[in-house]
Amino acid sequence: MTDARPGVQPEDLFRLDFLQDAQLSPDGKMVAYALQQVDAETDAEQSAIYLQAMESGEVRQLTNGVAQDSAPRWSPDGKQLAFSSTRSGKPQIFLIAADGGEARQLTTLPQGISGGVAWSPDGRQLAFTAPPQAEPADPADPYRLTRAVYRFDKMGYLHRVISDIYVIDVAGGEAKALTQDEYSNDAPVWSPDGQRLLYMVTMFPDSHRIGAALRTVDLDGTTQDVIWAWGKAAGATWTRDGRQVVFIGNPEGLPIGTQEQLWVVDVAGTGGTAPSTGCEPRCLTPNFGYKIGGGLQMDMPLRFLRTPRLFVSEDNRAVYVQAQVGGTVPIYRVALADTAAGQDAWHVVVGGDRACFPIDLRGDQLIYFQSTHHDPVQLYAVDLIGGGTRQLTHLNAALLAQWDQPEIKRLQFAGSDGVPVEGWILLPTGAAAPHPTILYIHGGPHSAFGHIFSFDFRLLASAGYAVLFINQRASTGYGDAFATQIKGDWGNLDYRDLMAGVDYAIGQGLVDGERMGVCGLSGGGNLSCWIVGQTDRFKAAVPENPVTNWVSFYGVSDIGPWFAVEQLGGRPHEIPEIYARCSPITYAHRCTTPTLLIQGEHDWRCPAEQSEQFYSVLKANGCPVEMVRLPGSAHGGSIDGPPKIRRAHNEALLAWMQRYV
Repeated sequence: MTDARPGVQPEDLFRLDFLQDAQLSPDGKMVAYALQQVDAETDAEQSAIYLQAMESGEVRQLTNGVAQDSAPRWSPDGKQLAFSSTRSGKPQIFLIAADGGEARQLTTLPQGISGGVAWSPDGRQLAFTAPPQAEPADPADPYRLTRAVYRFDKMGYLHRVISDIYVIDVAGGEAKALTQDEYSNDAPVWSPDGQRLLYMVTMFPDSHRIGAALRTVDLDGTTQDVIWAWGKAAGATWTRDGRQVVFIGNPEGLPIGTQEQLWVVDVAGTGGTAPSTGCEPRCLTPNFGYKIGGGLQMDMPLRFLRTPRLFVSEDNRAVYVQAQVGGTVPIYRVALADTAAGQDAWHVVVGGDRACFPIDLRGDQLIYFQSTHHDPVQLYAVDLIGGGTRQLTHLNAALLAQWDQPEIKRLQFAGSDGVPVEGWILLPTGAAAPHPTILYIHGGPHSAFGHIFSFDFRLLASAGYAVLFINQRASTGYGDAFATQIKGDWGNLDYRDLMAGVDYAIGQGLVDGERMGVCGLSGGGNLSCWIVGQTDRFKAAVPENPVTNWVSFYGVSDIGPWFAVEQLGGRPHEIPEIYARCSPITYAHRCTTPTLLIQGEHDWRCPAEQSEQFYSVLKANGCPVEMVRLPGSAHGGSIDGPPKIRRAHNEALLAWMQRYV
């Protein structure tokens, strides 16, 4: 094995600083952002708020960062900022003057806030979301479940954590709950006139689907539906005149994997003051062909990027939004007015081989976060008139300069049925091809790899491995047909695409076919388990939080009763042969590949019993198998969980591959 100088180690992940949200000041002259670091002594995440001048680049630390200070939000007059902080225990809202000084705690809720901090247009109130504020029940007490989905990954048992919309006067006083129901109410956005809030509704109590709806609520608590019972909805915001709402989503009933589009719906009558009813949303991106609001799979703790953001132009004529196009994430300008579908309706504002995520807009200045294969995340700005872009932050420059910069090659090959498939291979520095190689499979399955930083890839490359990553069938960013083609047929076209990619890379002289490993999380864990039941060409496998048995997944996963039906075409008793055929557990007895399962113990998406079943079958049949259990870890705990969990994952993955490949 050739060691790259100086050799990326698992603990190096915690030497990286990560941006955690940002916002421009009202006059556009300053940007506030949160910067997350890991305290090496306590192994805990800490974050602080910084201010940076847009012209000079001068940076000033505004909060001390001894806790988790996040989500900075400028007051409309630009004189102070609100932010969330854990400095007093539970997350609470604090206020601090823009020129510095002591922060003042505004909320004192017993169970804290959960997010969504937003200033009213007049600067007198703040909206936010918070969980139930009653004293939590004794966990030793029995309790009764009645909801269709009674627990959810990262959230736990839902009767304890469903969130509501609150407002509080900036001058002080008691916070007032505007919603009190059985839904999860999140992401409040003030109307331009300050009279009501738009918000997201999910977790329908009587539905196995997560559900998606948009509502408005007046300050007296009166609610009005905007859309109800959609398949997906996200990123909702008002147009500048308050007469419409734009959002990303899909109506109910479309095939799973159908890529989201951009929609607009009327919400006000003449004059823009009263909610209207019966208005149908209009799609702004028909025939666009790619995933509006989509991102790429990453292994960085950038939690706030899970939800895309929309920004309406100052002239109210367009919306700025990200879209996933193959392995890239450009930012588009989409016309709000009726325009014939085509290039006149949308155009790229920021593109290229990168992943870009719009963060805020003031006037003609849009700031966005950018990630590439070689740089985790930086803050950029684009002039929407002139089109010029500039880099605002230069985080981790010294550390990244110490690391080698492995070469990345794009691969384009034919799938087993001739359909074009895209992938990439990251090559270790200073070693001759063909290379020992790790096939790293993305999750989802409706997700994708591409031009975004991956610490795992760099870690493996520094240990002398090439990393092959492919957007096999079911990946997003290549059209609906490509993304929906495995329904009822998991383990066929997706598996064959991966094997075609492996064979292609071997044929190009890049991969040593006698020294290969395979790994992946979630859907990637499923395919890793599938592969070792179909072939012995891989010397090691590390599936993480996989689906291995569709029948039991249907009953124990937080999304099982609808996801399994959507993916396979029916319920277990209706199509038992398909459930069996698509389950890796069916073929586990054939596995001879040394397999290390990594499992989060609080993963409610792919619960631990999925890994346990696979582990037991491999053990019973004499296959080398071990399992790493991650206590308290949710489905994506190895990405955004506590530092010690992420370190344990990285160490286990690397050590298993070095042991067998």
